[in-house]
Amino acid sequence: MNSTMQPLIILNLVGLSPRLLGEFTPQLRRFAKEGTLQPLQTVIPAVTCSVQASILTGLTPSEHGIVGNGWYAKDIAEINFWRQSNRLIQGEKIWETAKKRDPKFTCANLCWWYNMASSHDIGLTPRPIYKADGRKLPDCYTKPASWRESLTRDLGNFPLFQFWGPGTSIASSRWIAEAAKHAIREFDPTLSLVYLPHLDYDLQRYGPDLQHPAVQQSLKDIDAVAGDLIRHAQAAGRRVLVLSEYGITPVDRAIHINRHLREAGYLAVRTEDGAEQLDPIASDAFAVADHQIAHVYVADPELIEPIRQLLLAIPGVESVWAGNERADISLEHERAGDLIVMSDERSWFSYYYWLDDLLAPDFARTVEIHRKPGYDPAELFVAPHISYPKLAIATRLLKRKFGLRSLMNVIGLDASLVKGSHGRPTNDPLDGPLIIGEKTLALPLNISVTDVKDIVLDLIFEPASMPRTNESIPSSEQWQS
Repeated sequence: MNSTMQPLIILNLVGLSPRLLGEFTPQLRRFAKEGTLQPLQTVIPAVTCSVQASILTGLTPSEHGIVGNGWYAKDIAEINFWRQSNRLIQGEKIWETAKKRDPKFTCANLCWWYNMASSHDIGLTPRPIYKADGRKLPDCYTKPASWRESLTRDLGNFPLFQFWGPGTSIASSRWIAEAAKHAIREFDPTLSLVYLPHLDYDLQRYGPDLQHPAVQQSLKDIDAVAGDLIRHAQAAGRRVLVLSEYGITPVDRAIHINRHLREAGYLAVRTEDGAEQLDPIASDAFAVADHQIAHVYVADPELIEPIRQLLLAIPGVESVWAGNERADISLEHERAGDLIVMSDERSWFSYYYWLDDLLAPDFARTVEIHRKPGYDPAELFVAPHISYPKLAIATRLLKRKFGLRSLMNVIGLDASLVKGSHGRPTNDPLDGPLIIGEKTLALPLNISVTDVKDIVLDLIFEPASMPRTNESIPSSEQWQS
């Protein structure tokens, strides 16, 4: 490795906010207390794909085009969520800029989104095997391809069903952290990007409630995994940055925005085999819901203003931007909705468009992140009416094992179960995202996610020019006070 480059690892602890650092996160709190903690100004929407793209490119969603976790692709007339190709991100990524400075620079991208078809050197992302009989088998996609074999041999199959859905647990984040150690030993990357999403799950289920036992346990679990990885990285000669993409705030109101559009006569559905499907082609307007932000696509420009007024009258809707106004929130892009809608702090947007649960499509009651025309946090819950969830799941899996088609319809349609959300800027920075540098790294003040790329490049290529003390920077305790 070129001696002028200082290796760095970034731990992306999704959902971590300054308010959550405390008795249940002793290792992370110590890391912050000994180093520098700063609030991290995020973008709109404050959701995974948009924020990560801004970190990697230093650009806003208007510039890099990742306007959410999904959007309406007008050329193919389909709503697409959670796609994988890195070519969707417009702009030069951090590893591409770094390689121009030194061709010996290498980057390991471990489970950050848009991980496939990428120019990074080492890559890892969940990639299930979809069988024709309906089975979904845990697996991953790696770069180089041969790394998948050694990871699976050493760590077992990627724990897909603990990564998302009602069975989420620390197992998936622990697996990714172990893969990061594996990458350091085998490839010695200059920059390691590590996505550890565990904290996100129970914060959406129960809200950021420090009195809730499940939230307390989630904090303890991610603290143990992150603390272990920090020690391993430092022992391997890495500097360490910890950051998060957004903070999660309590919610108690789901806004069924598509139902409002349908009742007003703008949204169209078609009936297929007794169930209703959203028909974007035939609709005058429909919403792509993504946590606390919704993109509303309008077929006729003359309808934009009346639809805006309709949306502003919905309880829980805080702001609506149209046309050039979208530039004010850096969301003026061809992929973005004609109207951008933001909820208030206590609300979030569901994708539900049916008016009768008996007419909901079959995928609504399953974990199906690619077919749903919007984000669905209800996938974190087994339907409350199922008395024995494990038995229900096992029975369906057994049917599939014997070659029988069986729908894994164990997800409910009760959006009120969701108690935490994100997407809009938090009212209090203590509840928002953060960035923490170790004790040898003083960070500048007023950092935005669009600044992170340059900060990281400076840490790697110009270590001598970076401040070595924190005398002019508030400590985490001073900042929190």
